[in-house]
Amino acid sequence: MTVIILKGRPVVEGVAEGEALVTRQTISGFGGINNQTGEITEVRHELRGKSFKGKVLVFPGAKGSSGWASHFQTVRLAGAAPAAMIFNITTTKMALGAVVTRVPAVTDLDQDPLDVIETGDWVKVDGNTGTVTITKPDRKDGA
Repeated sequence: MTVIILKGRPVVEGVAEGEALVTRQTISGFGGINNQTGEITEVRHELRGKSFKGKVLVFPGAKGSSGWASHFQTVRLAGAAPAAMIFNITTTKMALGAVVTRVPAVTDLDQDPLDVIETGDWVKVDGNTGTVTITKPDRKDGA
């Protein structure tokens, strides 16, 4: 296994870990997610049909209206929120969405998380210190 540690800026306090779910596409809250399951429903999204429930969601950030935050709050209330969030485009809607989701969140990392973290990696997000610890499984060539 390989362990990589990134340092960033905390957005929401707390510590959580889980399997990473990574996308290079922003996520729309309104009409882009199922509020009850955390499934991405946006028609042209690369993660369409996948749920972020209990996963560490790694993505550029939010798109759409400021209603994005209310949809992620509904996801939290339904028990379908991600375990933590890592994003690299900080907007007011993204920060508000992270706060109302109430999961550890980190941004402004010293390396682009989309270049370092892959879906399936084990990731620990420390929203108190801004530290992200990535554990990558051994991958054999051609496997």
